[in-house]
Amino acid sequence: MFWDDIIKGVGQEFDNVKDFRAQLCKYSIAKGFAYRFIKNETTRVTVKCVGDGCTWRLHASESSRSKKFVIKKMTDVHTCGGEGGEGQRRATRQWLTTIIKEKLRVNASLKPKDLVKEIYEEYGVLLTYSQVWRGREVAQKEMFHVMRETFGHLPWYRDRLFQTNPGSSLELSQTVDTRRVFIAFHASLHGFANGCRPLLFLDKVPLKATNEYKLLVAAAVDADDGVFPVAFNVVEDESYDSWVWFLMQLRIALQYHSYPFNAMTFLSNGQKGLDAAVPHVFEDSHHAFCLHHIMEEFRGELRKGPWSQQIRDAMVEDFTRAAEACSIDEFNASIESIRNISTEAADWIIASKPEHWSDAVFTGCRYDHFSSNIVDAFNNWIPTKKEGSMVLMIDSLRIKIAEIMEARREACKSWEGPLTPSMDFKAQGEMSKASKLTVLCSSETVFEVRGSGIFVVNLANWECTCRRWQLSGLPCMHAVAVFSRIGRSFYDYCSKFFKIESYHMAYSGTILPIPDMDTFDFSAGATIPPPKPRTSDKPRRKRFNPNKVTTLIRLCSRCKQAGHNKATCEAL
Repeated sequence: MFWDDIIKGVGQEFDNVKDFRAQLCKYSIAKGFAYRFIKNETTRVTVKCVGDGCTWRLHASESSRSKKFVIKKMTDVHTCGGEGGEGQRRATRQWLTTIIKEKLRVNASLKPKDLVKEIYEEYGVLLTYSQVWRGREVAQKEMFHVMRETFGHLPWYRDRLFQTNPGSSLELSQTVDTRRVFIAFHASLHGFANGCRPLLFLDKVPLKATNEYKLLVAAAVDADDGVFPVAFNVVEDESYDSWVWFLMQLRIALQYHSYPFNAMTFLSNGQKGLDAAVPHVFEDSHHAFCLHHIMEEFRGELRKGPWSQQIRDAMVEDFTRAAEACSIDEFNASIESIRNISTEAADWIIASKPEHWSDAVFTGCRYDHFSSNIVDAFNNWIPTKKEGSMVLMIDSLRIKIAEIMEARREACKSWEGPLTPSMDFKAQGEMSKASKLTVLCSSETVFEVRGSGIFVVNLANWECTCRRWQLSGLPCMHAVAVFSRIGRSFYDYCSKFFKIESYHMAYSGTILPIPDMDTFDFSAGATIPPPKPRTSDKPRRKRFNPNKVTTLIRLCSRCKQAGHNKATCEAL
């Protein structure tokens, strides 16, 4: 069983409270103990072991920042002897339904008695026939609902989308085990291809009301560092196969815009098959791992050690410096600082593939973005009441993207200057640091700049040996000092992806409404009949046994004679 470490400890995040409860149930079944709820609300949950005097306890609540459900406190020690399979196991209806759905996708003909046997053999949970039968009925209904809508309503929506927003992409895929929906609006594809830097964030958007399917997203950032949605994928499970299918559809959609895939950089947590899916589909691209995710794993490793909180914080700071280091020497110095405290911690960092997260060795360009947690921007995009319908969920995305594009088109009308406001603010910071630097001219394009060190600026290649210019896309303070010396404009050497013209191009498209959405009946039009209980082909009949001896003689209530009743009695 692979659920023994599904609950890792403080700081672990879940999509929503339903996801947390489901994972907690699996964990307790794997560990062999039962728990009871002290608090069980939509925003906070506290549970403890049912064993007398047992110290095992866990508290989780919704994060105000990310809107995810996070474990805040956990005492992971059982003093009741319940852990290890000896305690009573707790199986919830949601857990049972999930397990049965997984098994029915593999073999739809499984009978309740087969499920009872398999669940006991695999999970050690003994259920009655009626419990499994009811769970199977619920599982079949949920599976039918998704299948019916995917291939009953979504084709209708796709036709209307192509009519009103030509150039958009909506692809449906169904196999025996999986159902997937890919959606990308033409305005988003055009805006990314013509106005955004070649950087895509890949992540999963947490849904609040359903665990029936997952919403995957690919998003970029515009010239003002605002999140720019590019494509979405609705899947039943986040896995290597689902990410490969999503990325393949995205590649096909971008090919119509002649996008240069070799210059692309992806930023993700590298989990759920993403570390292998990205290079499989985009062979020549670069893949950076989310620093926030790796940092949380590193903190988890440090909690296992004997160090004080102060020493742990110092090692985390060194880890951050190693990630942001622009040179190999800076990276090695940070790692050695950690190694002086713990060789195991330093080895763990080296084993975490720094070529995917440290600027010193990463070959792509992520423009000073280290985290893939862009899903914060998509919180509350989809109303909870619409999560139960794929069509309504996708149309909610269409409406929200259209609103954002219109709002940002209006906002940028008052902007002045070559750069967007957020990029101009960064530029002013570099300019303020350049005043105390000394510039020596080596040639028309090569300059030596002295300050805390000696750096070489090459204007022809837009490079500086500090590497900040190449990594961020904005000239560093050493380049700014050179511009001041020779009378060049800072803005002439900024990446085009930071300029207002690129911002206008990103939001030049328009997402048009789908006029029939308000009148279409989503409760009708199913193309697949719902599951029906099995019935016999023969009608019921009353069985007659000629050898049966009658033991009860009924008498007429009027004349007290046998052979008839009061209604047919002939006595006066």
